[in-house]
Amino acid sequence: MQTLRVHPERRHLTTEDGSRLYLIGDTAWELFHALDREEAAWYLRTRQAQGYNMIQAVVLAELNGLETPNACGRLPLRKNTEGFWDPALPDTEGEYSYFDHVEYIVSLAEELGIYIGMLPTWGDKYNRMRGAGPEIFTEENARVYGRFLGETFRHHNNILWILGGDRPLQTEEHHRIVDAMAYGLKEGDGGKFLMTFHPCGASSSSAFVHGRDWLDFHMMQSGHGYPSPWCFDMMAADYGREDYIPVMDGEPCYEDHPINFQPEKGYFDAYDVRRAAFWNLFGGACGNTYGHHSIWQMRREPETYCPNTWQTALTRPGACWIRIYRDFIRDNDLTGFRPVYDIVEGNTHDCNYAAGMVSDSRAYLYIPCGIPVHLNPQVLSFRPTRAVLFEPVSGVYIDNAVKLAEDGKLTIPGRACGRGMDAVVILT
Repeated sequence: MQTLRVHPERRHLTTEDGSRLYLIGDTAWELFHALDREEAAWYLRTRQAQGYNMIQAVVLAELNGLETPNACGRLPLRKNTEGFWDPALPDTEGEYSYFDHVEYIVSLAEELGIYIGMLPTWGDKYNRMRGAGPEIFTEENARVYGRFLGETFRHHNNILWILGGDRPLQTEEHHRIVDAMAYGLKEGDGGKFLMTFHPCGASSSSAFVHGRDWLDFHMMQSGHGYPSPWCFDMMAADYGREDYIPVMDGEPCYEDHPINFQPEKGYFDAYDVRRAAFWNLFGGACGNTYGHHSIWQMRREPETYCPNTWQTALTRPGACWIRIYRDFIRDNDLTGFRPVYDIVEGNTHDCNYAAGMVSDSRAYLYIPCGIPVHLNPQVLSFRPTRAVLFEPVSGVYIDNAVKLAEDGKLTIPGRACGRGMDAVVILT
């Protein structure tokens, strides 16, 4: 595998040879902590076959990651002489030490061509707003821990560092801890790997660490609320900065996650996954991460709040659909395209928002409910004479399925409109 770089134009990521790479991730936050080696191999091989190229996982995990042993019966850290879990005392002794287990999973992912978006810690270990904690980091030990991780994994090529961990930076101490960890990582890996920051829900890393010299690209968490925030608005805000860097959505709505965290309101489904993925892609993202509410925590018993085990969740419709998304990105090079936010007249910032990307001779339009729209001629530098329909559900391209009238009205005759009837139209 080749390590990743930021393209000189600062809009997307590339491999070392300059080839564009769009990150298609999964949130497996508890991967290192909850799965044994056989389970981890099954999970990674399944995701590889489904088209994922990046897995996001946490070293010091959220679900009591300091005091509940991993599948090998080991804890990540040892206690110091004062009886506190010490980031400067990682468990590295023996074949099945905690970090030997992490090494096994990272190595297997590299063999499979999968990048690991590695979070050194979940955010509750420095800002315990909620969760198990405890807060163990200081500016000093955060740098030591970061340096250890950088040195430990620098022999790989498939690492992306993701700081943060679903918590805001609310104090100067929080900022100092994260900065120190980032500088420790760079000291350890020699600056080999890219770095970003996973923020709390409904926010972007730009709200907390924009302009940091260690930050290579932004990460949003558009999250699990409804109806706001809309990921397309969040993406546009970061994409439109004067001092921009690439941006991805590292946590859109999870499949089978309770809407607004309330099961009585229903659950996000495969359509919600597709819609966020195309909104982000046509908003100019450098990547998009799928998530499932039972996968991130590697749930072993279903319940109302998590109505799947991680094993059954592996093949849920939205998870399997990612292969179609991967193929669409592979077959449609969006290099040189730019997002436009008014590609249709009267574009609304709600569930009917039409996302678009344009170049000098081609345009892509995502219509979430397949409803008739009027193109805005002001954003196109060419007069479209051909429109091809791409069916996001099936991955099929259909010529002559879209009617484009002289007045710019675009319809898909004979096709139902409504939730789940999303469409991509390619104009040339």
